Amino acid sequence: MVKKQKAAKAAEPRKEAKKTKSVTTEPAERAKPGKAAKTAATPKPAKALKPKGKKLSKIPQPKVVETAQLISSEVVYSGPLFRILHDKLIEPGGRESERDVIRHNGSVVILAIDSSKNKKDPWIVIERQYRHAANQFLWELPAGKLDPGEEALTGAKRELAEETGYGAKKWTPLVEYYASPGFLGESMKVFLAEGLVAGDAHPEDDEEIEFRLVKLSEVLKMIDKGAILDGKTLTSVLLYARQTARKRKK
Repeated sequence: MVKKQKAAKAAEPRKEAKKTKSVTTEPAERAKPGKAAKTAATPKPAKALKPKGKKLSKIPQPKVVETAQLISSEVVYSGPLFRILHDKLIEPGGRESERDVIRHNGSVVILAIDSSKNKKDPWIVIERQYRHAANQFLWELPAGKLDPGEEALTGAKRELAEETGYGAKKWTPLVEYYASPGFLGESMKVFLAEGLVAGDAHPEDDEEIEFRLVKLSEVLKMIDKGAILDGKTLTSVLLYARQTARKRKK
């Protein structure tokens, strides 16, 4: 009987040790799972807002071009390059408004390319001239205004010859765009001129133009560095570079 009691007492510390060991291995966070879940939870990232506009798989081509209903139009300024009109109108949506618009005969831009030595990195004719509106010298493509009733291609050939002396064997329309349609009605038609033939330049009396041939890769570097600020040059060169890169992939 005594031996059994001693054996029972000897066994008690072992049971306690096992119990203590099992308690210490339990993590403290599990004591109150409800609170721990709240404090340890990480915030969910905010959902990206989706645009409300409809997705367009194809660019819509309206059969009828909607135009405003002109109530009155008054010429408030007329000069050798453009005229300013004050128009009262009803817009296509039915809203009545008044607009001051600069009307212009339109302009042409020439992207003159010499690819005789390197088709992948051709030379481009660019000019440097002072622009008073920008208050600085700008690098640009050859360009100029159209005379009243003049065909765009005729004007492009004339402007390239006047400013640089170059002619071209091949002419291709590249793009037409509006530089600032909020108030300026000037359309700019860009032509790609290839197969250049050198000649003598004869710019107008008020034009002081310095021009040179620069590789396409160098013009793109100038654009990346912010050395070219002229909109027609940015539009034309970047579009041409994109189109030629796409053709090479095919």
